[in-house]
Amino acid sequence: MLEKLELSIILPVSPEQLYQAWLDSQSHSDFTGAQAVIDPVVGGEFSAWDGYISGKTLELEPFRRILQSWRTTDFQESEPDSTIEILFEPVDGKARLILNHSNIPEGQAESYRQGWEDYYFKPMLEYFP
Repeated sequence: MLEKLELSIILPVSPEQLYQAWLDSQSHSDFTGAQAVIDPVVGGEFSAWDGYISGKTLELEPFRRILQSWRTTDFQESEPDSTIEILFEPVDGKARLILNHSNIPEGQAESYRQGWEDYYFKPMLEYFP
């Protein structure tokens, strides 16, 4: 059975800045500390964490929502891509990022939850002023 998870974080930037940083190769690389290559259009492919993560952008709602197919090199070849939905909401002059990760292979959700915390949220708190 496929698994899902939801995480959120508030960062001291605007939703617009956070949305743009997520889709920009250099900014994404800078805030994670690992290389990202992103084609920031619907249908565009991306990779992050030096190729560990890859996928395709499925939908974009500027400054509000990003929907992407997503997989890591840990996925079995036969396993379908998972999906991430990233929502950006204004909160008291800051941005709340809500990450919904679905279609995760069985037994892997908790390790990906920890990965999002350790390799995205913690570095983003340090990166954004």
